[in-house]
Amino acid sequence: MDIFYALRVLQHRGQESAGIAVYNNGIKVIKGMGLAHQALKPDDVKNLKGDRGIGHVRYSTFGSSTIENAQPIVVSTNYGDIALCHNGEIVNADKIMDELKKKGWAFITSTDSEIAVRLLANDIANTGDPVKSLKNLMTMLQGSYSMTLMIDSRVFAIRDPLGIRPLCVGRTKTGYAAASESVVFDTLGGEFLRDVEPGEIVELLPGEVKSIKTGLAKGRAHCMFEWVYIARADSTIEGQLVYEVRRRIGQKLAKEQPVEADVVVPIPDSGRSHAIGYAEVAGIPYSEGLMKNRYVERTFIMPEQAERTTNVMLKLNPLKSVIKDKRVVLVDDSIVRGTTIRQIVQLVRNAGAKEVHVRVGSPPIRAPCYFGIDMKTRDQFAATGRTVEEIGKMITADSLGYISVEGLVEGIGLPAGDLCLGCLTEEYPMAVPGEKVRYQKKLDSFV
Repeated sequence: MDIFYALRVLQHRGQESAGIAVYNNGIKVIKGMGLAHQALKPDDVKNLKGDRGIGHVRYSTFGSSTIENAQPIVVSTNYGDIALCHNGEIVNADKIMDELKKKGWAFITSTDSEIAVRLLANDIANTGDPVKSLKNLMTMLQGSYSMTLMIDSRVFAIRDPLGIRPLCVGRTKTGYAAASESVVFDTLGGEFLRDVEPGEIVELLPGEVKSIKTGLAKGRAHCMFEWVYIARADSTIEGQLVYEVRRRIGQKLAKEQPVEADVVVPIPDSGRSHAIGYAEVAGIPYSEGLMKNRYVERTFIMPEQAERTTNVMLKLNPLKSVIKDKRVVLVDDSIVRGTTIRQIVQLVRNAGAKEVHVRVGSPPIRAPCYFGIDMKTRDQFAATGRTVEEIGKMITADSLGYISVEGLVEGIGLPAGDLCLGCLTEEYPMAVPGEKVRYQKKLDSFV
């Protein structure tokens, strides 16, 4: 049951499907569409017997939202069964898949994760050594990946050489585990130990976490969006408590983008910590002016725009006594498409706000993410081809202010060189066709 409970804790990272695989004389798997408690039936979870396993909640960025693409992905080999769970995105997945199809390989899913598990299975058939084959796999994949794997009865976790997506290890009441966020170990009554290092392989054994260095680490490029939006506020990532990071970002935002107002209102839930920091520095009262329906899922990670639009109205309801006749500062974590914040501004206006000023805890998002966030094309971004003033008019706010890149970096508390800021700066930590690599002088020097 520990894996099932861990998936419930990590539900904010993916809402489309869920699955669990355990080892019991071979790998047994259950999975389904929807939230973890919907996808995984209680009787099926209870009947899934085994003393080790892996689990996944999916947020699709590569491959459609279908049961075929739900994870863990399990394949059968001469060495034994292999199961894989993947958070991230493989930049060279299309290229690899095309090459393999030309060689006669067939694929059941449309995910980059299947490419990874099939490459691994093929390599193990040649080496007979799972650790060596994991190292080989990591040299073949370009992009972001935090993965947990069962190779027959052995359990591994690996993280890409830049550590783009989070991954950590900890101790539970029954042994050792790996998870995307430290909050899993808090909930299971365990202990967070450390982050998995970029380019590291760890094997989870009954009495230890065995570290295997690959020599593949290429510095660091931790995704800034984890601290701004994705991770839970009570998680610790790379030594930084997410709540404190967001609070510091809000404080920086208040210094950079002050405004005369009567009340600071967060857009729940991810904007709350930012708003607390903003109110502290601005000296403006903080109040919960928007009540969230806890039974509506995260809108940003919904796969369809129509779903996101409809669910905003189901998700939030204004407290008129807080908002009416007030100059309101709405604090949000980020603006990507602009459709959601526009609806919320109008919601607050309709509740009687005298003025609505929007302040944002990340700089304008101007470029696609290729590493695991569903922000794919520039034409979908509010900031594309618009000034800040024009975006403010588009979302019907009286004023709009973003934090600067420098302020964001300072708020996170890590060097800029240790962060992936590609969606903000249009400079990426690794080669992406047609995009500029960070520290590269000009685009035509890309090879």
